[in-house]
Amino acid sequence: MRQRLEEFDELAAKYRASIPRDGKRSGDATLRGELRTAEPTLKKILTCLDPLLATFIDVDRLEGVVRAQASIKRGLGILNDMDDWATRLAPDAPSLPADQFHPWVWDAARTLWESEHYRAAVHAAATSINAHLQTKLGRRDLSDAKLVQEAFSDKAPETGKPRLRIPGDQTDPGVQTRQRGALQLGQGAYFALRNPAAHETGDLAEQEAMEQLATFSVVARLIDQCQVVA
Repeated sequence: MRQRLEEFDELAAKYRASIPRDGKRSGDATLRGELRTAEPTLKKILTCLDPLLATFIDVDRLEGVVRAQASIKRGLGILNDMDDWATRLAPDAPSLPADQFHPWVWDAARTLWESEHYRAAVHAAATSINAHLQTKLGRRDLSDAKLVQEAFSDKAPETGKPRLRIPGDQTDPGVQTRQRGALQLGQGAYFALRNPAAHETGDLAEQEAMEQLATFSVVARLIDQCQVVA
């Protein structure tokens, strides 16, 4: 946009310089033709920046050319400051950088996310967590919500059924609460998020998919931090 605005401004300056001092004749016809060709794009750019800037631009009239140059200067001012506005005038809300999600989640989802396949990205993240959990427990007989249930069960481990335990004193009520919460969160993520991602049609909105990836990132961190008890 900046390049187009600057090119038009330079062209307009050349055209105005070609107008005789007595003002009785028009300027260079070739330059006016180039202005006419560039005018629609100029108006489109200025409308995107501020609709008022495109008002009264008409290169068939000298006044319209002068107005165009004035609007271009204002448009360039907007472009110069847009990044600063976004940083300084935006609501003071936290951001959620996806590349800071747990690697089990983002490494699996990234390629699909970049191609805007958001539901598939969520499904890939859930599948990745399941594979890492199976590896951590040495189990291939269960998957998804059922595997999470067995992993975080408060039952004692059995032969072929190791458990995950939140780090800390297992008799501490706070640790026990986190253990139950990890179980419920993990199952809920698979029931409420992974299953629809696998079986429903249509894509997710980007924001909704981001929130779901964030949920799976929490699940992945809990699993990754847990100790295996066999």
